[in-house]
Amino acid sequence: MNDLIIFYGFGHVALEVFEAFLPLLVIFLVFQLLYLKLPRETVIQICSGMLLAFVGLALFLQGVQVGFLPTGGSMGEHLGKLSYNWIIIPIGLLLGLVATIAEPAVRILNYQVEKVSGGYVSQRTMLYALSIGVSVSVAIAMIRIIYGIPLLYILLPGYLLALVLTRFTSPTFVSVAFDSGGVATGPMTVTFVMAMAVGAASGIEGRDPLLDGFGMIALVALAPILSVLVLGLIYERRSAEAEDENR
Repeated sequence: MNDLIIFYGFGHVALEVFEAFLPLLVIFLVFQLLYLKLPRETVIQICSGMLLAFVGLALFLQGVQVGFLPTGGSMGEHLGKLSYNWIIIPIGLLLGLVATIAEPAVRILNYQVEKVSGGYVSQRTMLYALSIGVSVSVAIAMIRIIYGIPLLYILLPGYLLALVLTRFTSPTFVSVAFDSGGVATGPMTVTFVMAMAVGAASGIEGRDPLLDGFGMIALVALAPILSVLVLGLIYERRSAEAEDENR
């Protein structure tokens, strides 16, 4: 009987996922009947893919409810109560790194960037840039929680720096950078790392989980923008050096 606890509330989760998928399915079927006219085999393949996505997302969200959220919250609260709670900073750095590497949306973005750029910007390079950016931002978020630094003191200079960098980076990298900010805040980062941040704020004396625990996702969204913009500057410098050598 205890084995079935992990599926407690799964029907509600599956219903929410179905409600999210239903409009997509309806739109596809309308376009199929009116415009696309795809072969039957292709339609079956697409519908099978949607079914797999539905099952996978429902199971993932159920796992989040019974696994990621409780684990992240318990870890953060326990580490926050330690006398040497600074240890949460390197742990946040590591978790930000591995969460980004495991993020499905990040892999899709990296694949699209490599495909569209014809291999000029590789998937591995993009992954390194995003992972480093997110890991540093999570570490900064933990520093903010421990020492009670106002969120505005970090976000305002960060976005001002991003705006300055857009002036010196090619439009291609600017577009990719701002998309990266949204992609990096995917289910892996939000479900586990945010739960740990809220737990840490709960465990540290004098911290309010509502005021200090949240705001981390804003930092995670900012960091990839900066890292990809810096990557664009590096690529532009390499291109300029290559042109000078060819002259």
